[in-house]
Amino acid sequence: MHAELPKGRLISLDAFRGLTIAGMMLVNYPGDWSHVYAPFLHAEWNGWTPTDWIFPFFLFIMGVAMPLSYQRLEKKGIDKKTTWIKIIRRTLVLFGLGLFLSGYPSFDWAHIRIPGVLERIAVCYFVASAIIMLLPRERDQWLAMGGLIFLYFAIMWGVNVPEYGRGVLTPEGNASGYFDRLILGREHLWRARDYDPEGTISTLPAILSVFLGLQFGRVLVRHPDHEARLNRWFLWSASLLVLGLVMDNLVIPVNKQLWTPSYAILMAGIGGYLLALSYWLIDVKGWRSWARPFVMMGMNPLFIFWFSGFFVRTLMIIKITTEGGEKSLWSLLYLKGWGALLPDYPASFAFALSSVAFWLLMGWLMYSRRWFIKI
Repeated sequence: MHAELPKGRLISLDAFRGLTIAGMMLVNYPGDWSHVYAPFLHAEWNGWTPTDWIFPFFLFIMGVAMPLSYQRLEKKGIDKKTTWIKIIRRTLVLFGLGLFLSGYPSFDWAHIRIPGVLERIAVCYFVASAIIMLLPRERDQWLAMGGLIFLYFAIMWGVNVPEYGRGVLTPEGNASGYFDRLILGREHLWRARDYDPEGTISTLPAILSVFLGLQFGRVLVRHPDHEARLNRWFLWSASLLVLGLVMDNLVIPVNKQLWTPSYAILMAGIGGYLLALSYWLIDVKGWRSWARPFVMMGMNPLFIFWFSGFFVRTLMIIKITTEGGEKSLWSLLYLKGWGALLPDYPASFAFALSSVAFWLLMGWLMYSRRWFIKI
């Protein structure tokens, strides 16, 4: 991969975004879900694994990029009305793309899952953008964000869930799941469960993940020298890590399914450290060669994220009759490939790595042709 890296961009942020997408593919596309190493599975309920880093990193990175984006709009003289149009259009496109993936290929609107990854990204993006646009003073923005977190706690601890009571944080009895069932209906939740991991009330602290990333992005805009940026990032990251761990033990458990505030804060701390490390390696030390493939993937994040999901679903619905019965093309690619060469767990992991390599190649092809798909 010899295409030149972009000039005038924060290459470390593109690389971090690309690495996050690669991590998403590594955990989402194993050869066999019955044979996945534990670190590549989500925590069943409370607690976290490396897999639980990925989604909050997407939101955190989006937050980091927002001050840079608004700065570019200001330099171009874009007025607030045009900015609002861009925000609303992007929100609707993100939500629509997520809803399409949820319904594809059957589009059974009576049972389609309404929440989802892109849908949550859309809502978080819109609310975070609205806070910035409507409340120019940063103090007011923090108060608004604090109000959303207070609302989350008030609902999770104060709502009396029928048959379970108040303050229950189990899969069946939590208030977020109760509102998911009440507002969306069980038939529109993930696998028709009692709750949806991208559901209603749990989206409130997910907005915090974007908002905390926004603070890291403001450091980029306000402090042009490397040392000032890194010092502030490391201080922020350490503070968030400590606060997240304290909250996990004393206030509310770290839980990805409920996106608890402790989870949002802890993941932002880890994300901050990784952003600082990427920045130091790539933008300060100039060690860029290793990051080139991830930068190329990170410059087309939405297309690669969405199309990879569409592509895999398509392979899964294509059925082929074999001696062992009907199997999807996706399963056959695994069984006739790594599944025939290695034991179960290494084979499943190798297949996931192959998926990452394939989409890294797609990222390079798009970059080399200067195809950058944005909304």
